[in-house]
Amino acid sequence: MRRTLGYVLPFGIFVLLLALQSVAPIPQWLKFAAPLVAIAVVSREALGSRLVNPLASIGLGIAVCVLWVGPEIVFPGYHSGWLFSNGLLGHPVSTATAAQKSDVAFIVFRILVSVITVPILEELFWRGWLMRWLINRDFEGVPLGTYDAQAFWVVAVLFASEHGSFWDVGLLTGVIYNWWMLRTKSLWDCILMHAVTNGCLAWYVLHYDKWMYWL
Repeated sequence: MRRTLGYVLPFGIFVLLLALQSVAPIPQWLKFAAPLVAIAVVSREALGSRLVNPLASIGLGIAVCVLWVGPEIVFPGYHSGWLFSNGLLGHPVSTATAAQKSDVAFIVFRILVSVITVPILEELFWRGWLMRWLINRDFEGVPLGTYDAQAFWVVAVLFASEHGSFWDVGLLTGVIYNWWMLRTKSLWDCILMHAVTNGCLAWYVLHYDKWMYWL
């Protein structure tokens, strides 16, 4: 059970904080710190794998960011269409207020959440745990990067669903991240790739004032 918590608890804490945000404001520093504390306490064994191909992971991370922003560059307003913006999926509009967009502390912690907290907790959950748990409930007996078609696509679709109006690029991202896990069999390579994607996207959001990507 403790080993399962190492993969699941940080993600659960983050999801809980996001859910509570609809009831009361949750500061960015708490979204950054609370899951990291859980990771430090229960996830150290789960994070024991090493980097296998860091340069390729960085390159793929950049490529995935281009995949995210590309549709809106080529077809402005693309994600405002009914297929992406509706009552079920939400709308591609940032929840950040005007005051938060000029608040240095908010921006710094928002970047830290995107580049450090989220890549670690999501890769632990999606590709470290769920993709193996769907193959065998005794997931620790399943090596990282084991291929199973059902597990591969269920994780990709669920990963897409958490990205709301950006489900389409979320699905493609999930497929690429899953594939990279199959290739490297390394949680840290997936974390690095995810962190680079989010870091590049953070730069794009701030440089071009495209806050829609920070829902």
